[in-house]
Amino acid sequence: MAEPKQERAVKTREAILFAAAEVFDECGYSGASISKIMQRADVTQGGMYFHFKSKRGLALAVLEHQQEFVHFPDGGAGLQRLVDLTFFIAHELQTNVLFRASVRLAVEQGDFGVQDDTAYQEWVEQLYTHLCEARELGQLLPEVDERECANVLVGAYSGTQVFSNIASGRVDLADRLVSMWRYVLPGIATPSALAGVAMPKGTRRLAA
Repeated sequence: MAEPKQERAVKTREAILFAAAEVFDECGYSGASISKIMQRADVTQGGMYFHFKSKRGLALAVLEHQQEFVHFPDGGAGLQRLVDLTFFIAHELQTNVLFRASVRLAVEQGDFGVQDDTAYQEWVEQLYTHLCEARELGQLLPEVDERECANVLVGAYSGTQVFSNIASGRVDLADRLVSMWRYVLPGIATPSALAGVAMPKGTRRLAA
């Protein structure tokens, strides 16, 4: 039985998007080309341009769907959930090419004429939600501003993952996150909440 045309089109688009992510991840925006992406996706020129009109259009599609590439697990609350989320994202950066490519493109967006902080602001909203939950649970120090803290955390995390990528291809990212939290958590968490936050198994302990 022939595959429905609409279903085939969806699969083709997904194949192109995944191939584009692989090429952007490997080569960056400047080093990627439509021909490389077409070859990787095994599609014709007509198939490519039916879905995406340019390399820039492909890059924007990968960048704009960043959070859709990550499916967060359930579990945890407040500060523990916040910490667990950062380590989960670290694992996704190491294993999920769609997410990894979108993060690279967010850093390199000037190469394709974009200056858009939407991807970063979406992460601010994610972290802000968990910080508000931590406040409701009595885990935050009185002077902590949840919105300001979320912005600081996104900046700190972004810099940490970029540094880790350059230094080790993100192999050491988990240990760098332990170091980040060792200095950040005492500045935002009550003593009792701080004592209850655990780092993932296999990483260094929070305490020095």
